[in-house]
Amino acid sequence: MNDKRRFTLIQERLLAWFAANRRPLPWRDDYNPYRTWIAEVMMQQTQMDRGVRYFLRWMERFPDVAAVAEAPEEDVLKAWEGLGYYRRARNIQAAARAVMERHGGVFPSRYADILTLPGVGPYTAGAIASTAFNEEVPCVDGNVERVLSRVFDIDTPVKEEPAKSRIRQLAQALIPKGRARDFNQALMELGALVCRKNPDCGECPLADICESRHLGITADRPVPGKKAAITPLEVVCGVLLHEGKVFIQRRGEKDVWAGLWEFPGGCVEPGESPEEAVVREWKEETGFDVAIVERLATIRHGYTTYRITLHCFLLRLKGAPLGSPLPAELTAATACQWIAPQDIEAFPLPAPHRKLADTCGLFDKPGPGE
Repeated sequence: MNDKRRFTLIQERLLAWFAANRRPLPWRDDYNPYRTWIAEVMMQQTQMDRGVRYFLRWMERFPDVAAVAEAPEEDVLKAWEGLGYYRRARNIQAAARAVMERHGGVFPSRYADILTLPGVGPYTAGAIASTAFNEEVPCVDGNVERVLSRVFDIDTPVKEEPAKSRIRQLAQALIPKGRARDFNQALMELGALVCRKNPDCGECPLADICESRHLGITADRPVPGKKAAITPLEVVCGVLLHEGKVFIQRRGEKDVWAGLWEFPGGCVEPGESPEEAVVREWKEETGFDVAIVERLATIRHGYTTYRITLHCFLLRLKGAPLGSPLPAELTAATACQWIAPQDIEAFPLPAPHRKLADTCGLFDKPGPGE
């Protein structure tokens, strides 16, 4: 079969399959560019059902570009809490402000202009341009890499050259004239629903023209690159309770989890116990002399190439005078507050600290009549 005939079959079959199988996702209601943009960024690192919930909640709080641009950063981070990779939320706000300033509040319609927005890379720009504006540009994500590497038997790592350029060239060449919106979505949808890690080839409209299936090597495509080394980290944090208030601090702008609120702590140093580390870290970061009341939890959390073991302790002040709030000497934060435990819900926290707040029982809201 020549390439032209094969390309035509792929186009026809995928478009027909998508018309029959497209999921009724909320951002497909009108293909508004703002809604398309937010959905694409949210879905990059989360499961679909969870992403839909976040998307709907986000749209209630920030219905348009202007609402994001004008909001306090802390509100944006709070709406993003639980999705991780908080830099994406900051980039969304920076891009929204750029749309307001450079484009008069109107989302740009051309791929080249979308690509200039803060935090917007080729994939996101392609997704917005093709989905919202039907521009004939490719949109290559992990789903597309998987489908094309199998159909065309690409036998080198898909994230590296020459496979990376080959996949992008194929994704561009396959777009039918005037059908970029549907075709790009169809390609991604096929990867999400059928051509998954363990493919359901019996349901695939491209099964009889898939080279890796013909060769019996679908399990070997796509070819992965080298896995990044995983670094274990042993970390501590302490919840300081004093006269009914809890101390929290806000991380610096260049830190991991920048701008989020946290219970102070840090890494356990060589030869140091977690108990010793939390007392030392609190003294270094806040100036407070603390003592451990009890261990609250041990929480494990994966973050990029790190595997974190977080030892969490309930603390008290040593020899503290009555009366609060007490002033802190901050060395690792930009702000701090003494808050009522039940008010913690209003603050954006890193995932491990939110897990601690949700599970340790100290932050439960009083029930009716209490």
